[in-house]
Amino acid sequence: MRGLPIFFWPFTPSRRRGILIQTGAAEHQTLWGADMGGWFTVESIDKDTYAISEYKHWEETHCYLLCGRRRAVLIDTGLGVDNIRAAVDALTRLPVTVITTHAHWDHIGGHRYFPHIEVHEAERDWLAERFPLPPQVVRRNLTAKPCDFPKGFDPEAYQVFHGTPAAVFTDGDTFDLGGRLLTVIHTPGHSPGHCCFYEPQRGYLYAGDLIYLGCLDAFYPTTDPELFCRSVKRVKTLDVGRILPGHHQLAVPADTIERVAGAFDEIEKSGKLVQGAGLFPFGDFQIHL
Repeated sequence: MRGLPIFFWPFTPSRRRGILIQTGAAEHQTLWGADMGGWFTVESIDKDTYAISEYKHWEETHCYLLCGRRRAVLIDTGLGVDNIRAAVDALTRLPVTVITTHAHWDHIGGHRYFPHIEVHEAERDWLAERFPLPPQVVRRNLTAKPCDFPKGFDPEAYQVFHGTPAAVFTDGDTFDLGGRLLTVIHTPGHSPGHCCFYEPQRGYLYAGDLIYLGCLDAFYPTTDPELFCRSVKRVKTLDVGRILPGHHQLAVPADTIERVAGAFDEIEKSGKLVQGAGLFPFGDFQIHL
């Protein structure tokens, strides 16, 4: 397995490959950032959980590396405009399995750097055979706002990842990392096979595009507003201490699930829980149907 060993000295900075490494008691701390010349920003959630983010792009995607005693999982791989494998290899020497919240282009771009990828069974074909958006639409979304892309990256040559997953998972499946157990929660609505991953021992919900601060989208042809609403209500029943979102602000208040559920209730009671109903603002998040 490629990569270098990583050692931690609490509250004491160290350097490796010219990168400042620092840990401490904060909610999350930056290990290295895009302001240091790279594309990715890496932040420690705890001593063996990392957010790998793409803040330079308007999508502000987050991927999550979870390290157990025997293996690691990487939840999503982002846009694919730079090599996320290099960031992962700098953090762990464990064998890595990529698990996918959903097979949208901005979450699977770096899948090509890993030999073992998994996705919910409902979106296997999106990876292996057909992605529901044409390439020109994806490229238009990629460049919708000005972005300082990595040197050598050509947006006009961007291709959506295609490949056969090594395995598929379904609701209730678990990933045992050795001392850490992750449960699949099927949460369709944003996409047919959208999943959250729940880590009950730590109270972490890796929420993908179900819950974040920003615009929650259920207006595409492959979305379903009613299923989105049910999925939010489902995760509301979980004991969640921390939401780890797929986009934008990393620090998301735990009560956001309850607030989003209440917003969907309000829309449903008004008879507008249908595609094409428009944009509904609720302060720090919006729902687009």
